[in-house]
Amino acid sequence: MNVVTVIGARPQFIKAAVMSAHLRTRAREITVHTGQHYDAQMSQVFFDELAMPEPDYHLGVGSGGHGEQTGEMLKRLEPILQQERPDMVLVYGDTNSTLAGALAASKLQIPIAHIEAGLRSFDRSMPEEINRVVTDHLSTLHFAPNQRAKAQLESEGIQGADVTGDLMIDLLRLTLPTLRAGNTVISNLRLLPKEYAVVTIHRASNTDDEARFSRIVKGLRAIGIPVVFPVHPRSRGLAERYGLGIPNGTIHMCAPLSYRGMLSVMRDAKVILTDSGGIQKEAHALAVPCVTLRETTEWTETLINGWNVLAGDDPAAIRAAALRPSPSVPPAPYFGQGYAAQQIGDIVLRRRPSARAAQELFV
Repeated sequence: MNVVTVIGARPQFIKAAVMSAHLRTRAREITVHTGQHYDAQMSQVFFDELAMPEPDYHLGVGSGGHGEQTGEMLKRLEPILQQERPDMVLVYGDTNSTLAGALAASKLQIPIAHIEAGLRSFDRSMPEEINRVVTDHLSTLHFAPNQRAKAQLESEGIQGADVTGDLMIDLLRLTLPTLRAGNTVISNLRLLPKEYAVVTIHRASNTDDEARFSRIVKGLRAIGIPVVFPVHPRSRGLAERYGLGIPNGTIHMCAPLSYRGMLSVMRDAKVILTDSGGIQKEAHALAVPCVTLRETTEWTETLINGWNVLAGDDPAAIRAAALRPSPSVPPAPYFGQGYAAQQIGDIVLRRRPSARAAQELFV
């Protein structure tokens, strides 16, 4: 069986690391990296650290407006799919790379498998929400991380989704036992475990609106404990203008961290503040309280028992949420037990189209 996997952003590299390792033992996988995340610290570091095979194709699309970026991906993806003639195209999550992969495959009538299907924030102002909805309605196979996501698909008329858990939990389960105590970043800053916060900010809604970013910074400064801020390239210029990372300040900026480095920093944090869906899940799995710097989340299970709190850009809400007591009830395994890759791989191979049907797609 031939599978083309389309990836382009940090969370997709993490998921693909564990999925590809399983899939390639039983099928031929061709990986296409769109170049949506092109900074070496947001891209190549994950391929190196997670021992991922280099992409078979690198589109080098880079940054740009949503329409421009997605359109350029479509333009460059179509001839690759026509050349490789895959039985299926595999896409992850909710990025522009996800949407472009699904659209390109759909136009060529190639079956699509969507990992992380059925998630909804119900906020159509988020480009990611549009990407999720469209991809789900184009896909052939839907791999939902939990029963709620499957129920959402059914409410939209999409039947037959498979509940498999989440690939990020697979990789976290495999990686945590191999992490050493302590962390170089934390040691260099002379911080102690459970006495600092970690923040990540990358969503356009937070980084393209200077007033909103300013309110978030005000909230971070009000927490009263050191804040470690691995800075996304999109946020760096704005962060520097607000004087973040200055010596003796409470907010310590650093370069983006590798997967293992970030996991280690989060594991020992008192609280994590983020606008990332993936980091909300990782915080939940690590049993570290989370504050989401958005008004909505597609990962609503993280809100149960107060492990995650939505604070938006309200400085007072950010401070209160960051300083709240840790929940007394352990987080439940809403995103599976760490065996999603095996389940997804089994289903993909079991439901492969016949050789004749696959050939007819390109006649």
